[in-house]
Amino acid sequence: MLNKYPLWKNLVILIALAVGFVYALPNLFPDDYAVQVTGARSSTDVSQGTLDKAVSALQSAGIEVKSAELGGRDALIRLLDAEAQLKARPVVQEALGSDYLVALNMAASTPDWLRSLGAGPMKLGLDLRGGVHFLLEVDMETALAQRLEAMSSQVKQDLREERIRYLGGDVEGDRNIVLKFRDEASRSEAFTLLQRQYNQFLLDEQRAGDDYLLTLTLSEAEVRQIQEYALEQNLTTIRNRVNELGVAEPLVQRQGADRIIVELPGVQDTAQAKRVLGATANLEFRLEARQDASAATTEAYDFRDQPGRSARLERDVIVTGDNVSNAQQAFDENGQPQVNITMDAVGGDLMNRATRNAIKRRMAVLFIEYKTETEQRVIDGEVTTVENRVVEKGIISLATIQSALGSSFRITGLDSIPEAAELALLLRAGSLAAPMYFVQERTIGPSLGQKNINAGTMSVVLGFALVLLYMLVYYRGFGLVANVALTLNLMLLIACMSILSATLTLPGIAGIVLTVGMAVDANVLIFERIREELRAGVPPQSAINAGYSRAFVSIFDANITTLLVAVILFAMGSGPVKGFAVTLCLGILTSMFTGLMVSRSIVNLVYGGRKVEKLSIGGKLANV
Repeated sequence: MLNKYPLWKNLVILIALAVGFVYALPNLFPDDYAVQVTGARSSTDVSQGTLDKAVSALQSAGIEVKSAELGGRDALIRLLDAEAQLKARPVVQEALGSDYLVALNMAASTPDWLRSLGAGPMKLGLDLRGGVHFLLEVDMETALAQRLEAMSSQVKQDLREERIRYLGGDVEGDRNIVLKFRDEASRSEAFTLLQRQYNQFLLDEQRAGDDYLLTLTLSEAEVRQIQEYALEQNLTTIRNRVNELGVAEPLVQRQGADRIIVELPGVQDTAQAKRVLGATANLEFRLEARQDASAATTEAYDFRDQPGRSARLERDVIVTGDNVSNAQQAFDENGQPQVNITMDAVGGDLMNRATRNAIKRRMAVLFIEYKTETEQRVIDGEVTTVENRVVEKGIISLATIQSALGSSFRITGLDSIPEAAELALLLRAGSLAAPMYFVQERTIGPSLGQKNINAGTMSVVLGFALVLLYMLVYYRGFGLVANVALTLNLMLLIACMSILSATLTLPGIAGIVLTVGMAVDANVLIFERIREELRAGVPPQSAINAGYSRAFVSIFDANITTLLVAVILFAMGSGPVKGFAVTLCLGILTSMFTGLMVSRSIVNLVYGGRKVEKLSIGGKLANV
């Protein structure tokens, strides 16, 4: 019996190994330590002058710059090492001021010819490479206030439709809406209507002079429900925004009753992540106030990008960004940027009801942004960082209503294409149900994970070396075959992780070490089967064939069981557990390929096609 693979099978193996080599190769080109400069707002560009100013500041501080490049709307300054990177960030930030964001980053150094093939290095997790860590707190007071304002507008709309005359209807305190009536009959009619339609309120009738009052108070159960909804909606929104950023294996989870943790490992654009995730923005659609409207029912707002220009708007909100189901950046008939909006069923109905009686009036789109600003103050002789929460409101569009609007319309008057694209992204990813503020913001530098990288690399190298040595000593020539297959297995595993953009974490490294041990198991089973056949007096060629064919079932059973466990870990786990499961799954598949096919191909190349008198497989059977 001659052991030979057909030509097509050898070609398949060679092609698979060649592809694996190409896509594993970028991991030999480590990323450069860098700082990235981006405009704090989407309309702020980074010019060559800005980049020159940053480089000059670094040189003045004695920090050597490897290279500096301007790309699109941001700039990247490459540095020599992690220590220089950590020193460079505050220097550049101070030089450029608050109009720019300066973030730690890792710049790819993969050659262009590999990039043209779509090849790139593995992404490293937060514990290895660093990344962005946010701890955000949901403003529950504002969540209640916003919900109460929306309910107030709806209550007044319902009373007007039923032709029940009232006064007031404004929010008082943190959970009350107070309505005034001129007679008891009107109040009773309103009481019956609102009790039937708004069971989330506790209704209380009072008398104040000539006025008949009806107070609507949110129940404790409704307050808890609003707060829970705000947290869950914001959690969903943040996850959607992370997906829009294309971050691999992020961590987004709630902490306690009002906080959210966000970790973005190995992000390529940390500045954009800060801007998009930190954009606690929303939209409100309001009608422009009539000329004869009282000051109590209107509010004046400036235009967002036109200082000095303002307009008075009605306090009642038609709809908010919460009702947006889709948003896409586009261009109007004059080539100016716009955002095409699609509302959900509730938003479309509210918009239609508000605009069908407002033809020729103007409707404003009010952009509301919540920010946290820090300043240094001297308190009791010590310099203390104080956080101030700031709410910025500005009109981004004020257009005349030509016909009744429904679920689809557009926002115009935007400053630039990037601003339109970013607004569409925020709306498409979902508006925040309540503003969030940064309780903790930390950019984890790659140097912090260097110890983990060194320890993980050492464990892989040491385990790999011990296995190679054992196989070579115990199985001689066949051990050398196993070692070649094991090396190719590691190459294919790295290539697969690079192709799939899987993120390597410290538990993932543990998965690689485990894979090394499991990969060699297949060869041990095969080689021991060959030795058993040789002991039974079977000719060498037949022993080789029997070893590979009869050991297959045992190898398959062992690996498929582990693969099922890894799949369950991936489905049920999160964060580091998923990282371990991904590495284990890929390692099982590549080890079966190299252990069964690649090693068989090498053995066929060495022993196949000729008469064999002895096999170098170790022990007393070396000369059989």
